[in-house]
Amino acid sequence: MSELITYDLVDGVATITMDDGKVNALSPAMTAAISGALDQAAADGAVVILTGRERTFSAGFDLRVPPEEWPAMLSDGAQLAEKLLRFPQPLIIACNGNAVAMGAFLLLAVDERIGASEGKIGLNEVAIGMTMPWFGIALARHRLTSPAFDRCTVTGVVLDPDGAKDAGFLDQVVEPDALMAAARETAERLKGVNREAHAATKLRIRARLLEELHDAVARLDGPLDQA
Repeated sequence: MSELITYDLVDGVATITMDDGKVNALSPAMTAAISGALDQAAADGAVVILTGRERTFSAGFDLRVPPEEWPAMLSDGAQLAEKLLRFPQPLIIACNGNAVAMGAFLLLAVDERIGASEGKIGLNEVAIGMTMPWFGIALARHRLTSPAFDRCTVTGVVLDPDGAKDAGFLDQVVEPDALMAAARETAERLKGVNREAHAATKLRIRARLLEELHDAVARLDGPLDQA
C-alpha cells in the first residue's frame, strides 16, 4: 500500500496504521497514503479503524514542508477531512496518544473516537504562530462543546485525554494496552448498522459542514494567513 501506512483487512474490518517512524506528520505523502487506503476500504465495504504508532496518533502537518507548498498541503488536509466525513462505511479512530493540530482535526471528522489514557490532544495553531484555517474552525465548531470550541481554537490549549473527552475530541478513554481491543469491539458493533442508512444519514447531518469545507478549500488558493 505505502511505506507510511499498513492496511490490514480481517473479517470486514480494515485497520489503517500510520507509521512514519517518528510523529506521523501529515505530509502530502502521508495524506495521499491515507486517502488511498480509504479508497481500498470503501471498495472492500469494510468498517475502518484508523490508528497511529506507539504513543503518537499524529503531530499534525509536516512543518518541514517549504512555505510555498503549505497552501497545497492545507488543501490536501481539508480534502482528507471531507473524505472522512463523507466515508460511506463506519469509521473509528484509535488515538494512540498525542494528536495535535491536523491530527486533532482528524479526530473531529470521524464517527467514533477512542483514545489512550496517555498523551496530549489539542489545536495548537495559535501557539505556533498560525492562524486557524477556516476548515479547521468549521470542524471544531461542529464537534467540540461550545465553551471548548472557543477556548481550544483561540488559546491553543493542549488537553489530557480526559479533558479531550469532555471537550468533544474523544468518545472513550481507555488504558493504552486496551486501545485496539476497544476499537475492534466498537468496529464489531458498527458492523451491524445498515450501511445505506448510515451513509445517507451522515451526509444529511453533515451537509452544512461539508459545504463549509468545500468553501474553505477554495480559500486556500490565497495567501496562507487567509487560509
